[in-house]
Amino acid sequence: MNLTPKEIVKYLNEYIIGQDDAKKTIALALRNRYRRMQLPADIQEEIMPKNILMIGSTGVGKTEIARRLAKMMNLPFVKVEASKYTEVGFVGRDVESMIRDLVYESISLVTKEYETKIQGNIDAEVVRQIVEKLIPPLPKGATKEAQDSFIKAYNKMEEKVLNGDLDDKKIEIEVPKRSSVEIIDSAGPIDFSSVQESLNQMISGMGKDKVKKEVTIKDARTLLRGVASEKLLDHESIKQEALKRAQDGGIIFLDEIDKIASGKSNQNQDPSKEGVQRDLLPIVEGSTVNTKFGQVKTDHILFIAAGAFHVSKPSDLLPELQGRFPLRVELNPLDEEALYQILTNTKNSLLKQYQALLEVEGVTLKFTDDAIKAFAHLSVVANMKAEDIGARRLHTVIEKVLEDISFTADEKRGETVEVSKALVYEKLENIVEHEDTARYIL
Repeated sequence: MNLTPKEIVKYLNEYIIGQDDAKKTIALALRNRYRRMQLPADIQEEIMPKNILMIGSTGVGKTEIARRLAKMMNLPFVKVEASKYTEVGFVGRDVESMIRDLVYESISLVTKEYETKIQGNIDAEVVRQIVEKLIPPLPKGATKEAQDSFIKAYNKMEEKVLNGDLDDKKIEIEVPKRSSVEIIDSAGPIDFSSVQESLNQMISGMGKDKVKKEVTIKDARTLLRGVASEKLLDHESIKQEALKRAQDGGIIFLDEIDKIASGKSNQNQDPSKEGVQRDLLPIVEGSTVNTKFGQVKTDHILFIAAGAFHVSKPSDLLPELQGRFPLRVELNPLDEEALYQILTNTKNSLLKQYQALLEVEGVTLKFTDDAIKAFAHLSVVANMKAEDIGARRLHTVIEKVLEDISFTADEKRGETVEVSKALVYEKLENIVEHEDTARYIL
């Protein structure tokens, strides 16, 4: 994750228009994590992450920044909604589950890395097992000629397997039997009888370790790769590395934090929003959480919280929780120019997505510059007349214009369809102008 702040901002610029303050703040927070890891252990412990609170109305890029960060970083990263947690004692998910989610993400990340390192060994083990099924073993006390003949036959068969010549041939393999254990949903009350039944099923299946399956060699590769990977990986090292990464490099994006703010205007809506905030305090401040892989200290996990704060204000959060998010950044509402840039300058813009989708039907879709400006203008007008949902309005507006073209695309194979300003206004002007219609259709 050795990216400079400028490189992080440059990457985000490919997908998100504007919001330079938010990008800069997040880029610095990520770079400081890298800087901290280069320091001696005694000072590392003292440097705490500066948690971030992003404030901005819906559709301005808060969640998109989180999505892009997750793809770009090789660090454990989870995005959770604060509104789905309940206070300890109520039915629902407790806040500690976000740390457990982070550890699972870390385990998955480190396992993939370890698998990549020993990919050659895993593939060799899979091929060995398949070839041994195809060629009968050499009996003990075989002559020198028989041994030479066996080696030649083995090498020839191995070559065929590697080249894929025998992919459709069926062989019988043994794979571990997976015990059917019911996953308990933490969002509901625990039924202890089902837990006991689940454990009984698991214990009864322990004696029957393996099951035989007749599959093609192509499918056998996939099944045996999992078995070989399980056999060759050092699970203890993976666990230790994953816990270390979760503690020192983990990032939790806490979305919808405004939904648990308990201001005067939105009291008594949900069971104890303030209780959820109180439960969050020790997690964000730094505590130890027990997981099935071991204990995780949350002192150095970076928390990025985000919320629209339409109904509530950041000051409606508990003062102690406000203090845990020292860096605040406000995201600006999107104007007409920003929406135009989103449609034209982002890497995989909505227009490119629609063009790619219709290309499947053999239709070439083109947009005039005036049509793109009309999309941006009518989206802003619709946002002003109805609720302001930011860039998400573009989805609705473009879909409405392209609905008929998309519906009859199979009849237009080989044609080029141009979307003009006139077509955009023909489809949308009446809807946008009438406020009541805009509320329901756009």
